[in-house]
Amino acid sequence: MFRASVIGMIAVLWAAGASADVAPGDIVWGEYGSIEQPLTDTPGDPEEGRAVMATNALGNCVACHSVEAMEDVPFHGTIAPELQGAGDRWTEAELRGIVVDAKQLFPDSFMPGMYKVGPFIRPGVEFTGNAPDAPEDIQPILTAQQVEDVVAYLVTLKE
Repeated sequence: MFRASVIGMIAVLWAAGASADVAPGDIVWGEYGSIEQPLTDTPGDPEEGRAVMATNALGNCVACHSVEAMEDVPFHGTIAPELQGAGDRWTEAELRGIVVDAKQLFPDSFMPGMYKVGPFIRPGVEFTGNAPDAPEDIQPILTAQQVEDVVAYLVTLKE
């Protein structure tokens, strides 16, 4: 009985540790802004990624980018690159880096870092009335899993 309890406890602890996300400050960046290792142990879900890209309170990628494959989503922007063909233009690692913090690959980009907690001042923070008490209280726009979901969708977008 004791042995079974110990084995069960080890399995629970191992499973809890195995599903840990990579924290924004622990990301290992490649030389040109790519992130080779996924941020989670759970593979990205392209359908969830598409939903994140279309949701105003999450990624809202279509506010700036147009995506042919998302014609059902209204009000595509034209101030950022077209995303159709993104899966042909960039590797999965490059797409992950662009979503996390596009400034790593494109220093002049105005795209917000979706999995970044600093250093920056988020536009409008002081005007929202919800400014964090300290920089360490700032949360990323997307979760690690949402980043992986968006990347999984972007790699499906071919020319």
